[in-house]
Amino acid sequence: MDIVAFASWPSASLTYSLVSKALCRLNCRVVSSLQDVPADCHLIQWSSYDEIDHEITNTKLQSSLASSYTFRKALIRKHYLSKCIFAYLKKHPDSVLKNAWPKSYELEISFADELDELFADDLWELAEQLQDQEKWWILKPGMADRGNGIRLFNDRHRLESIFSEFDDDDDDDDESDEEMANPTAVVTSQLRHFVIQEYLSSPMLLDPFEKPIGEYSKIDKLRGHKFHLRAYCVASGALKVYLYDRFLALFSAVPYTRPGNGADSETAEIDLAPHLTNTCLQVADHGEQGVRLFQELVGCHVLSECGEQTHGILTMEEVSNITDQMVSILSETFKAAIENPINFQVLPNAFELFGVDFLVTLSATGTWQVNLLEVNAEPAIEMTGPRLTWILEDLFASIADVVVAPFCSQSSSPAEWPVGVTRKNLIKCMETKVRD
Repeated sequence: MDIVAFASWPSASLTYSLVSKALCRLNCRVVSSLQDVPADCHLIQWSSYDEIDHEITNTKLQSSLASSYTFRKALIRKHYLSKCIFAYLKKHPDSVLKNAWPKSYELEISFADELDELFADDLWELAEQLQDQEKWWILKPGMADRGNGIRLFNDRHRLESIFSEFDDDDDDDDESDEEMANPTAVVTSQLRHFVIQEYLSSPMLLDPFEKPIGEYSKIDKLRGHKFHLRAYCVASGALKVYLYDRFLALFSAVPYTRPGNGADSETAEIDLAPHLTNTCLQVADHGEQGVRLFQELVGCHVLSECGEQTHGILTMEEVSNITDQMVSILSETFKAAIENPINFQVLPNAFELFGVDFLVTLSATGTWQVNLLEVNAEPAIEMTGPRLTWILEDLFASIADVVVAPFCSQSSSPAEWPVGVTRKNLIKCMETKVRD
């Protein structure tokens, strides 16, 4: 059987390199153009979404394999994911997503003056909660990434000011100095879809400099930094889901403070630096200092906002418990997605790597609660940095062995792999049969 692999990542050279190395493990010829693929061969398309010929994927189920599902908006678009989980919880009120997904509202808006109508209709419940100004909320564009458009607010006036700011950006054709200085600016009329979520204000805080890397030495005074966990998830066929068991902890550039500290007036701008943990916003100034393997932080002090040790030491037992929660949450998230077959259509001859973001917070019972933040297609793996590139090489090798190799061998009876078991650093989260 002649097997040809098409690999093309025009704007992601590191991904292309990792895919090429992974394909070397398989007995197939690699080409950089679909025009070089013979008509009678078995085809692997391990490429970016836009480079894949999705017609081949959907019509040649037996002789082709693609590295992306054609329809998966239910997972990767924030407003679709929010609606998807809301609908799932209506049917499954006892799902772990009940405590793992922040209270959310979706809105479609083009201009700031549409807010009054939204508050009187779709957002009436949010309008009531904003009256006491005690709870903080986070605004996220449904289709933006890299922290663009994320804002914090705790009252109606602040939210109106945020959308007015976005309107002003839309009116300016030229990039002003102010816009250049704000890397998270967006234009409302170009995005339209937004999600408003309850801000999780009690995150686990660690100091990455307690485990310094490179030329940095260990510091004397610890400061609590917010971080989120970036986990890599592989969905395969119709449907198996795996979680790569090496997670990244991505830290904010500055120590954490609760929203509003130092910005109590209605017109004061909220400093996002203590709250945003997107690596692309930190890497230019801080290199790899804000990126750690979560497992290498075991033994670090769990800190309070003021830098005091109030929650002991991070232990392997806690990491294991957090991992178990992530497995359960991922399983339920994909179950929610497949109940929305229009916006997530699984294929037996497709697989996909997702970057899934989680936040660990302190629950009301004093235990650590894992929260799902978002699911990203074609995650920006280059932000991992050279020090940890080895985990990416291992990840792509595991994908090649577990997901792609069976297509090459046409194995009809793969080895038994129960849910919850880890092989090649992949934890099987779920297995179900959606379609043949």
